[in-house]
Amino acid sequence: MAEVGARPAAVRPAAIRSARPAARAAAARDGKGLWHRPALLNLISDLLTLLGAVGLGWALMIWFVSRPLFPIGEVVVLTPPAQVTGEQLEYAARTAIDGNFFTVDLEAVKATFEKLPWVRKAEVRRRWPDALELRIEEHQAVAYWTVSDSGDARLVNAQGEVFVAASDADMPHFDGPQGTSGWLLARHGEFSELLQPMGVRLVGLALSAREAWQLKLDNGLVIMLGREQERSLLADRLKRFIAVWPRVREQVDIDIKVADLRYPSGFALTPTDGTVLLQAAPQSGRKGR
Repeated sequence: MAEVGARPAAVRPAAIRSARPAARAAAARDGKGLWHRPALLNLISDLLTLLGAVGLGWALMIWFVSRPLFPIGEVVVLTPPAQVTGEQLEYAARTAIDGNFFTVDLEAVKATFEKLPWVRKAEVRRRWPDALELRIEEHQAVAYWTVSDSGDARLVNAQGEVFVAASDADMPHFDGPQGTSGWLLARHGEFSELLQPMGVRLVGLALSAREAWQLKLDNGLVIMLGREQERSLLADRLKRFIAVWPRVREQVDIDIKVADLRYPSGFALTPTDGTVLLQAAPQSGRKGR
């Protein structure tokens, strides 16, 4: 008797391959494939075109402005200097100006001009089509300055700032610790006003590391004020000395070298020979050194 058995159906590769195009065709019919969305493709294409155009335009602009087509022809000085020479300005311009009208670094040019002696501040800006405008503010020197720590010679401007430059002007001499130039300038104005009744000029002002003051007058007299004290202010000591000075000059007919005002209510005078001549009404042996 013959046996009858049921065999499983075989799945052929050809059937699988034929199913894939059918799936793609179904997706295409449903409109879900990227390549079958023309609006989205157009948008992507437009974005890529825009980005390419921007990049190309930027590259062309950089190339264009870097060409030697816009050279700087002159530097116009709008504030004629009093101390800075034309040769110094010309040298600074040749050193600092690099590039054309569009690419020149204005901050670098400004910094170069501000390194010149006597230049306190500089301002630089472009002027179409081929020039730079320059404004400079010069230092107004009011005193010579010697740093006590190092002995270096400098100048002091009207703002109390120390700068390096050469000068032979008739100005007072300041001597003090580094960073005290503004304080000395302010004190110089105060002491000069107090000294007006004596008919003298304050030509030297020194401040020690312990903040003791010393004045030098144009007649050669040195006034030692000492340190500021609550019970004996510097201004009070100086006023008291100025008030009695005419009477002292009548009584003492010799040249006085030093007036020591470091006593609370008096002062000592030292003539040119170095001996202490007079100590007026000292109430305390301690000095405001």
